[in-house]
This record gives sequence, structure tokens and C-alpha cells, in this order.
Amino acid sequence: MIQLDFYGTLVAASLVLLLGRGLIARVGILRNFNIPEPVAGGLLVALALLLLRTLNVEVRFDTSLQTPLMLAFFATIGLSADFASLKKGGRVVGVFLIAVIGLLVLQNAMGIGLATMLGLDPLMGLLTGSITLAGGHGTGAAWGTVFNEKYGLASASELAIASATFGLVLGGLIGGPVARLLIKRVEVPSCNMKEGPRLPKGFEQPNKERSITPSTFIETLALIAVSLLAGNLLNGLLHGTAFELPTFVCVLFVGVLLRNGLSAFGLYRVFEREVSVLGNVSLSLFLAIALMSLKLWDLAALALPIFVILAVQALVMALFAIFVTFRMMGSNYDAAVLAAGHCGFGLGATPTAIANMQAVTQRFGPSQIAFLVVPMVGAFFIDIINVIVIKLYLALPFFAVT
Repeated sequence: MIQLDFYGTLVAASLVLLLGRGLIARVGILRNFNIPEPVAGGLLVALALLLLRTLNVEVRFDTSLQTPLMLAFFATIGLSADFASLKKGGRVVGVFLIAVIGLLVLQNAMGIGLATMLGLDPLMGLLTGSITLAGGHGTGAAWGTVFNEKYGLASASELAIASATFGLVLGGLIGGPVARLLIKRVEVPSCNMKEGPRLPKGFEQPNKERSITPSTFIETLALIAVSLLAGNLLNGLLHGTAFELPTFVCVLFVGVLLRNGLSAFGLYRVFEREVSVLGNVSLSLFLAIALMSLKLWDLAALALPIFVILAVQALVMALFAIFVTFRMMGSNYDAAVLAAGHCGFGLGATPTAIANMQAVTQRFGPSQIAFLVVPMVGAFFIDIINVIVIKLYLALPFFAVT
């Protein structure tokens, strides 16, 4: 057993990002299919750790930094969102939300249908649907406990974690190839490639240089810290009520209020350059820690029927992004970037969606619409809607508690 402490884990995560960057630069297939750097480096390390485990050597990381990094990332999303931009993207958000709801309904229908065909408990199909794929590890663990205690489904929590892990891996792998296929069908706006120097906005092109100063950097760091503190306090107040929300949603909400409240009263103007730098650093380190610490042996423990269901779900996600999301969003370059993002949080999580889109925009050019819409829907609306969809499915007669 090798146990890395806080500092060792931070060093390992930094090296994973450098490894991913090197792989993307040297391996053409990874670059051509727009695989995000944290995904490339993180999965390679996870595979190496899986090999070591077969030799009775296990490496464990201190993941205490993972949650603060994730929350900091969502705080920067909130601080990047001004009401004027949200109003401008209102219709696009609404259309994308309809596509997202359609996928949630389809994922659960596919899961239940395949589980029934394979002779499994329909609850297992629901657990391998939107609960763990669109919901991720947190939602999966919560519902796994419910299914075990209320419905008597054995090993529900273990199945949920393994399914969410499968989704996180595939969500980071299929987004780039889907975008590559779709971009071949559209004309990439010439302004994305040929216009003069322009400071990138938000999370569009993380490797572009941004001019920052120590004073504004510290001011932005303070805003992120306030968002984390107030978001956690808000989460505590809502806990156990009908309005309970995940912590990251509360943090994002506080970030939005700070950005727009300070601006409305003329007290302070948020510097987007610093927000994007801190947000991209938090996102990269979070994904590196999450992916390098994946327990891939959990996937090996999946029974063949469950693996078949999840493989079909991944295929359905790719096809849905190509034939539904892309067309609904306008069949243009922005729609291709949105499709890559949808693959990210449709199977994994919002940070994976952002990483997918960054891999595309870093190569082909920015997409402001995509980076406005996906964080809003993937970080805020999807969790609320997913709960409603899940509960509607559980109200079906064959899910009745015996």
C-alpha cells in the first residue's frame, strides 16, 4: 500500500496534466479526436494503477482537495455569468434544456427496457440510466442507498458507483470524436481562426495567454472564497427542506449573485481574465485528481448484462448528440461544440463537459454560446430536472414498494 498525502497528490495531479499535454502534443489520434488533456493523462495513470493492483501494489491518493477544487470551478462559472449574457442566450438555453430533458427520459427508458430484456430487476436499469450517467457519483450514491433500503435492491450503491465511473470515463472519451464528426459537416466561422488577437472569454481557450495583475487576482480569489463560504452556508440552511440543492449549485448561485449584485450597485466589476484563469486551474486539477484516482477495477466487477446496458447507453448518448442535440441547436459550429458538451455531462459531469468543449475550441476556435449554455444547464437545471424525471419513473406500477 502506497498512500500519498495532500502534497504528494497535488504533485501527482500536476504531473498528470503535464503528461496529458505531452500525450496530446505527440499522439496524433488523441489530438485529432479532441481528447481533453486531463482525460488523456488521468486515464493513463488510472490504467497504470490498475496494472499495479494486479501485482498487489495499491496506490491511494488524498482526495481532500478534490471537492474544494470542484466548488471553486463552479464559483467561477457563477462569477462569469452576467444577467445581460443570460438574457441574450435565453432562447438557446430553453432549446438545449428540451434536448437535455429528452435524453434523461430516453436514458431511463433504455435502461429499464434493456434490464427487463436481460432478465434483471428494472430498478437496475433505472440505476444505469440518468441517475448515475447524468447524475454522476453523488446522485448515484444517494439513490443507491434509497434503492437498497426502500426497495431491497442488493449492492445498489456499489452498482451506482461503478456505473457513474463508467459514465465519467466514456463522457470524456466520446465528446471529442462526436465533435470532430460534426465539425466536418459545418463551416467553422472564419473569425474564429483569422481575426486579430482577442482576449478569450471565460473557459473557451484555456491555453491562451491572459494579462492579469496580482491585485485583481487576489480580489478574484476573495470573491471565489466568499462564494464557497456563502454557498456552503446556504446549502446548510436548505438541507432537509423541499428546496435542498447540491452544494455546488448553491456556490454557483452565490457567484451569480455576487457578479451581478456588485455590478448593479456600481461597487465592483468582476475581472473575467482572473476568473477564467482560476476557473481553468481548478477545473484541470479537479479532473486530474478525479481521473487518476478512478478505481477501474470497479468496472471489471460489473456483470456482463450491466456492462451491456452501459455500453448501449454510451452509444445512445453519441447518437443523440449527433442526430438530436446538433440539429436542435442549429447544425452549426456552436451546435457541434454543444454536442461535445452534452456528451460530457450526459454521461459524466459538468466539468467533463467543459473539458470536452475546451478540447474542441482550443483547436477550432471559441464558441461563446456553448460556454454560456452548458454551464447553466449542466450545473443548475439538470440536477433539478433529473430528480423530477426519476421520481416520475418510480411512480410507475412495477416500481411499487412491496
